[in-house]
Amino acid sequence: MEHAEGHGHHITALRTLLFTFLALVALTVVTVITAQIDLGAMNVPLALTIAIGKATLVVAFFMALKYDNKVNFLVLTVGLIMVVVFVVFTLFDTAFRGDIDNVDERTIDQIERIEAAAKG
Repeated sequence: MEHAEGHGHHITALRTLLFTFLALVALTVVTVITAQIDLGAMNVPLALTIAIGKATLVVAFFMALKYDNKVNFLVLTVGLIMVVVFVVFTLFDTAFRGDIDNVDERTIDQIERIEAAAKG
């Protein structure tokens, strides 16, 4: 059975692969350096940004998605959007967990009556 036209395997140039590898090594060094620095609330966003950059390089060049069918890119993009949504919801959940202690045991009606009595 013959292959349909246009479905050949793309051979990525050695130079491109070398530059991609060097970029990944550089980003790994940046990851190690930034892990030693306390950036407070920016630690996680910075680590995720570096990881996304590294993953993008691997997927685009080492896995040749840049040269592949655009439907595969669409599937990857939708999957990544879903991952971002799940991570954002998880971060919202963990960011606001401490607020449960701010709940007053009294009902809203009781609080309104106490406030009204205090005013007049």
